Amino acid sequence: FSQIVDRLGGSDNAFTNQDMTAYHQEVAREHLATIMAMEADRMVHLRLDSATVLSERDVILNERSQVIDNNPSSRLREAVNAAIYRNHPYGRPVIGWRHEIAAYDLGDAQGFYKQWYAPNNAILIVAGDVAASEVRQLAETHFGAIPARAVPTRQRLREPPPVAARRLSLSSPEVRYPSVTRSYLAPSYRSAALADTVAPLTAETPYALAILGEILSSGAVGRLHRKLVLDQGIAIGVSAGYSGDMRDYGSFSFSVAPRDTEALDAVEAALDTEIANLLAEGISEEELAAAKQRLMIESVKARDGLAGPASLVAYALGADSTLADLQAWPDRIAAVKSDSVMTAARTVLTPANSVTAILLPEPTGTATVPAP
Repeated sequence: FSQIVDRLGGSDNAFTNQDMTAYHQEVAREHLATIMAMEADRMVHLRLDSATVLSERDVILNERSQVIDNNPSSRLREAVNAAIYRNHPYGRPVIGWRHEIAAYDLGDAQGFYKQWYAPNNAILIVAGDVAASEVRQLAETHFGAIPARAVPTRQRLREPPPVAARRLSLSSPEVRYPSVTRSYLAPSYRSAALADTVAPLTAETPYALAILGEILSSGAVGRLHRKLVLDQGIAIGVSAGYSGDMRDYGSFSFSVAPRDTEALDAVEAALDTEIANLLAEGISEEELAAAKQRLMIESVKARDGLAGPASLVAYALGADSTLADLQAWPDRIAAVKSDSVMTAARTVLTPANSVTAILLPEPTGTATVPAP
């Protein structure tokens, strides 16, 4: 497949996330029919043998070693996900746990392929200089003959109500400078999944959280950067933001890097203070308006080019959202009021709903970052 795409002067790749597997190609317009015929063939006629499967399994094991096992921050992030999602499969790494990957064989690959690869379980997205009527005709020609078949109904597991703050710590000689992160379970754009356990979340909550993240962390104008980096001078970097593109759940997270190892406790205390001040004092109308404007600009930029719009649609539809939801995002952001932002903040940013993770150098020492 990749050799053919390469000979056509194009490029191809694939990725997986918590909700989908995606194959994507970029080719000249005249080769669209060829690519669609190849994708249709891959959907039903994939030939697998042990040599191929075991070789690719080793590639994934090596990728896990490079990206996660040899990266302390990635290992800690896995632990955070496992802590924040106590019941939902999002707590499992997308790439898989090493001991499970090592046990995969030809039967596992064939079983997964036969179970999930069906036209009624797939989404086709085409972006470029083509007409919808042309794409529809090609889809009918190449995919229309593939019969639909039953695929398993996914179990949508729910998270239980949060009852206790969780705290994790990882020390490694590979870490030069410490950091502290704080993550909170939140609803996704697709579904305010906590609504029945943590009230009063609504369909507006994800948009309110997106605005909150922009207010707290938007480069040099963000609240946290001004307070912890510029005013107090105890941090070299700070960020906060909402992640809501997954189907069932999202998260709201903070991350702070202290100026030196001895300031780690002070940095965490300062973060706690800023969160407490936010919940007690709220946000101003000026902050709200400026955050909305920045998000609107970002939404326009995200639609530039070919890959941007295609990716937006893929992530939205892959998480069971609709095109209407995607197109309405700017209007829904514009409609959020300050009291909605604060309701979302006071509901999500609670101690019991949090996972705090500390990344430390080992052995413990003082490493000072040069002042900028």
